[in-house]
Amino acid sequence: MTGGGRRGRRPGAPDTRAAILAVARERFAAAGFAAVSVRSVAAEAGVDPALVHHYFGSKRDLFLAALEMPVDPREVLAPVIAAGPEGAGERILATILGVWDDDELRLPLLALARGLTDPSGHLLQDGFLPVVIGPVLAELGVDQTERRLPLVISQIIGVLVLRYLARLEPLASMPAEEVVAAVGPTLQRYLTGPLP
Repeated sequence: MTGGGRRGRRPGAPDTRAAILAVARERFAAAGFAAVSVRSVAAEAGVDPALVHHYFGSKRDLFLAALEMPVDPREVLAPVIAAGPEGAGERILATILGVWDDDELRLPLLALARGLTDPSGHLLQDGFLPVVIGPVLAELGVDQTERRLPLVISQIIGVLVLRYLARLEPLASMPAEEVVAAVGPTLQRYLTGPLP
């Protein structure tokens, strides 16, 4: 056999990382976090699974990279978690608003928020919640996380959508400290208070 192109999976190349990310975005959006494996992303991208791990580390890291988040929420929320469950509702909201109020970060976050509120719900329900918010509640030692998680995220997403996407006044122009003072106690109740 003469000439011919190489057969098999393609090696790492400058465009390989982008190809993996493109496949991961499509797969996570279509099927959610739990239903997608690193192996399936690698197969569709035409690379070895080891190359996916090389570029992105874990499946969670791949998911966050696919979301194109301008910050890693795990790093941003680490000090909130370290301070314990008491007052965590206010600290979580203050931290999130601090990130969203940064002019350089807001545009990519708006794109992310639109993706998370997609009617299919895969990115939110099967991705963002178990990858980001669920571990925060677990690390805070919160009980009944399966019941608390939807309540917590309802407050966070509600504030983000109304403040940054819908620009509903007076919430849109309210100082972050006032938003935290108004919504933080409800978030704290959802985190640690008695549930009905």
